[in-house]
Amino acid sequence: MGRLKYSVIIPVYKNEESIPRLLNALDQLNTQLDDCMEAVFVVDGSPDSSFSMLEQRLPKLAFSAQLVGHSRNFGSFAAIRSGLSVAKGEFCAVMAADLQEPPELLLSFFTSLAADECDVAIGTRAARADPLISRIPSHIFWLVYRKLVVPDMPPGGVDIFGCNRTFRDQLLRLEESRSSLVALIFWLGFRRKLFEYKRLEREEGVSGWTFKKKVDYMLDSIFAFTDYPVRLLVKLGLMGCIFSVVLALMVLTGHLLGKITVPGYATTIIVVLFFGALNILGVGIVGTYAWRAYENTKKRPLAIIARHLDSPRVFIDRVAP
Repeated sequence: MGRLKYSVIIPVYKNEESIPRLLNALDQLNTQLDDCMEAVFVVDGSPDSSFSMLEQRLPKLAFSAQLVGHSRNFGSFAAIRSGLSVAKGEFCAVMAADLQEPPELLLSFFTSLAADECDVAIGTRAARADPLISRIPSHIFWLVYRKLVVPDMPPGGVDIFGCNRTFRDQLLRLEESRSSLVALIFWLGFRRKLFEYKRLEREEGVSGWTFKKKVDYMLDSIFAFTDYPVRLLVKLGLMGCIFSVVLALMVLTGHLLGKITVPGYATTIIVVLFFGALNILGVGIVGTYAWRAYENTKKRPLAIIARHLDSPRVFIDRVAP
């Protein structure tokens, strides 16, 4: 067996039906990678027999492998982080246990990473074989995600990626809870390369990526990476203040011209409109200060050095002739 150069991280959750096909695909992938691959299985508190099945097969595998088990279900992104933290390869890539992303995509990742063409390789969907009822919500989800969280996000979204050791180490330094691993990948920067692929149809089981998990993920991403809701409050407050002043002038004019005869109507409307808008503006301003304080608690580095090249000068003693 050759030197371990490539690590494949596989989060596992309710995937017992696809494990035999997964192991065959990994065996072929290892052969294509000149027997220099290790697989890191991370069973994320799966309630089925996924862990025991992998435990039984682990000693018989033709490639190096690690098996990590979470104490409970923490989510696929937490599983990916656990896998990256124990991976031994020089290059790492994530692979879905349900094989909806073609394994050949990882070969493209590793080839590009080994050629030093990029620091992180990202798979983005050009098409998907899922039914229409799944494609429409997914399209809307990533459309909103690009608008509010990561403008650089590919239209098809991101499910898997590969990276070199430098990128992996920087990613693992960001120990944030209730955050988004995908958004962190784009926040880190570095040299990125996109690889389009067609998402395959799921052959076994059902996806654990439920609507509730998507909503939680979207909210975590918004609150961890953008102050858009706070800025929206400020804008609404300012617009409300301007609107209330204009409307108050109209009500006051109507009152002076005798068009509004109800006692106290003008005063009530003016007070309610102005102070209602002022309240929204105040919440937005306070939220801005709270957001800035929250940003400081994340402890993200102020800058990340991706490359450092040093060309020291060589001093030569010149001896006079």
